[in-house]
Amino acid sequence: MLLADISFGQIILSMIWFFFLFIWIMILFQVLIDLFRDHSESGAMKALWVVFILFLPFLAIFVYLIARGKGMAERNAKLQQKSQADFDSYVQSVAATGSPTDQIAKAKELLDAGTIDQGEFDALKAKALA
Repeated sequence: MLLADISFGQIILSMIWFFFLFIWIMILFQVLIDLFRDHSESGAMKALWVVFILFLPFLAIFVYLIARGKGMAERNAKLQQKSQADFDSYVQSVAATGSPTDQIAKAKELLDAGTIDQGEFDALKAKALA
């Protein structure tokens, strides 16, 4: 039997190795993503880093994290701040439907057209005035 040849310890050891392989791949992709997102780095330096990572991956990632680790965190924080600002401006542009008078006028048009009833009109009016 095939399963009888595999012990519980071997299964645990295989899971640990898989975990470390997964962590290694995540770090590798994070470094490559950071490398290509950095606009201050020249194309030649990016190419050199990629060649270094291809031929000496463990040493290259270690050196990259030491040399540029602080910059990675700063670039990531800046990207998150920009994304949040973009999201906030989008929400404000979508939410800003005009003055309360415009909102009440639109609600009145919907009421006159029969699309909404009086209760919904009153709720929209109260929301616009709030």
